[in-house]
Amino acid sequence: MRLVDIELWHWIALLGGITIILILDLFVFHRGTKEIPFRDAAIWSALWVSLGLAFGALLWLWQGSDPGTQYLTGFLIEKSLSVDNVFIFALIFSYFAVPSHLQYRVLFWGVALAIVLRGIFILVGGELLDRFSWMVFVFGGFLVLTGIKMARHAKVEIDPERNPALRVLRRVMPVSPAYDGERFTTRLDGRRAATPLLAAFLLVATFDVIFAIDSVPAIFAITRDEFIVFAANAFALLGLRALFFLLANAMDRFHLLQKALAFILVWVGAKMVVSAYWFKVDPWISLGVVAAAIAAAIIGSLRTAPDRAAA
Repeated sequence: MRLVDIELWHWIALLGGITIILILDLFVFHRGTKEIPFRDAAIWSALWVSLGLAFGALLWLWQGSDPGTQYLTGFLIEKSLSVDNVFIFALIFSYFAVPSHLQYRVLFWGVALAIVLRGIFILVGGELLDRFSWMVFVFGGFLVLTGIKMARHAKVEIDPERNPALRVLRRVMPVSPAYDGERFTTRLDGRRAATPLLAAFLLVATFDVIFAIDSVPAIFAITRDEFIVFAANAFALLGLRALFFLLANAMDRFHLLQKALAFILVWVGAKMVVSAYWFKVDPWISLGVVAAAIAAAIIGSLRTAPDRAAA
């Protein structure tokens, strides 16, 4: 369902702009392999959020309040869901003992891949919703069940050894026990071998697919317009690397955020079904509910952090 008047060149401009930003991010903004300090991560996180909000303002002025509101709601949801990504990435980097100055390289290529995967999922998901109206119940029900599962399980545990991508890698080529700078492959006993950096990237890529399965239905519950869905996903993902370095060591401070995300998933899943078959929920209501849930979780987490630390 098209909500905005989009032509082919608009898509080309959006994809071209994102590609240019990624190139500048890798070769200009963060050139070389060095650890990103907390202060720089905070500044870059603010810049990435500002860029995403600026695109929302542009869409608002260009296409009207409804598209702008739906984009901002989707952007907030995707940005919030990316906090779970940060937690998983931190576990992966800890398992492979990825040096902090090399983590940015893995995250960069992981984000680039995630944008491509989200694009594919959006095209497939949009086509399914257009062709089969009953898919609304599938997407909505999936979100509600995911939210309930997230609310009941406070912590997420992963076992890299059981990851199929890592098993395939070890069958295809040997994995070196040592890093070789920022290289993904190296020479081991005269043979081409994968470094732990490549293994870490494969796990990040695997979870990118899982995250896409969660996040794409969430934003389709807000809007069915593929341009808005993709833009919100892309701009939320662009700041994922800076967000990782900002939050990786402070996840416990936002212990209530997962509960808020669970509530948001249940809300948007129920809204998706209600809007399709009963009455349309105003975009402003969705934006208000999502923003209020996130704000309450952040404020509540910060206010109760000292009590948790004392306990």
